[in-house]
Amino acid sequence: MLNETLGPVLVANRGEIARRVIRTVKRLGLRAIAVHSEADADLPFVHEADEAVLIGAAAPAQSYLDAEKVLQAAKATGARSVHPGYGFLAENAAFAQAVIDAGLIWIGPSPESIDRMGDKINARNLMEDAGVPVAAGTREPVTDLALALEAAGRIGYPVMVKTAGGGGGLGMSVARDAAGLGRAFDQAARAADRFAAAAAAGGAGDALAGPAILLERCIDRARHVEVQILGLPDGRVLALGERDCSVQRRHQKVVEESPSPGITPELRERMLAAAVRAGEAVGYLGAGTVECLVDADAQDFVFLEMNTRLQVEHPVTELVTGLDLVELQLRVAAGESPEVTAESRGHAIEFRVYAEDPQRFLPGPGTITRWEEPDLDGVRVDSGYEAGNTVTPFYDPLMAKLCVVAATRAEAVELGRKAVAGFTVEGPKNNLPFCAELLDNAEFVTGDYDTGLVAKMRA
Repeated sequence: MLNETLGPVLVANRGEIARRVIRTVKRLGLRAIAVHSEADADLPFVHEADEAVLIGAAAPAQSYLDAEKVLQAAKATGARSVHPGYGFLAENAAFAQAVIDAGLIWIGPSPESIDRMGDKINARNLMEDAGVPVAAGTREPVTDLALALEAAGRIGYPVMVKTAGGGGGLGMSVARDAAGLGRAFDQAARAADRFAAAAAAGGAGDALAGPAILLERCIDRARHVEVQILGLPDGRVLALGERDCSVQRRHQKVVEESPSPGITPELRERMLAAAVRAGEAVGYLGAGTVECLVDADAQDFVFLEMNTRLQVEHPVTELVTGLDLVELQLRVAAGESPEVTAESRGHAIEFRVYAEDPQRFLPGPGTITRWEEPDLDGVRVDSGYEAGNTVTPFYDPLMAKLCVVAATRAEAVELGRKAVAGFTVEGPKNNLPFCAELLDNAEFVTGDYDTGLVAKMRA
């Protein structure tokens, strides 16, 4: 059934996520097709695919973000379906529609769902109307500083200022007074201009268009907790547990864990129910994530955004539930509504291993001269590189995801220490020393931390 419907599957991505998707595609007996840039020709995902197609130069706009080249590769190889991974074209509604119009199966939610959730203001309003808790904020785009000052006066400081489109925390900052709002608004406006330029160039991916800016009440001592959902063809939306993503630098996630150590069972139940309502409100199909901010003191939460794709941190959910989320994506795309049980077993933590300075977190590309992964029970490594590969400056510097799972959180933290110590990467600078430092941090060890933890560690 799967092979007749989906195969061959073209994986429109690179690095560790392409390798991860290819692994499940091949396990299910489907043919896996990779596309790659000139810079990535020697990476493992290219060699592990059943077939690989060179689609352009290193620059993303000339390769992974070029929708026409991806579709040409699908046609040339006889692909029946396209899996976008995350980033690049994964949340580009126009690309999803182009895949469908080409007679292929899009392994993801509908273009309409992507479009509705891609604009944070529209998403926020839709969630509020569906009864999902949202923070006090603006329901219309804020296009100039005067409007921002007026809105902040109604909402009350501190306010979070962010672009309506885009992701990864870029352009996002907190304003605690009117002077700070001016600076935050300018920063967000510059980021919005970059998103709009990317959209105009036809390669938006995560960066949806628009100079529009959103203001919301800022929650101090917040935790970033997200719920994994799965929308089925029979109309059901399932909540598959939550992940805590509060260890962040510059609003970008570094370490994630499941279950969250910072919420009560009662709050977890309410968050999962709200995530199901969010998915139902957009008729969601496939794997997606409802992201929330949790007030750690009040034990309450508000909707943040919805990611209409697989998340970088999906392995921690897989490790505690025993599910293969990529397989579920494939089965849903093929029209199946599998019976899914998502009872959490144990505790999992994921450490993103970046080619970056572990102090200032600045990218540090280079050639990997040594790569040794830890060989321990309860450890999973999703890697995009191996010894001899070069981490280039053209893409995100994520090299691998080091994941651990154990019966309890304390045991997972201890296993994390052993796994980090046993992972050797030489050549480019990397953040493994930061991961080791985090695992000895008292707040992280106790689980009593929030999104300000890394900033405090580097203060």
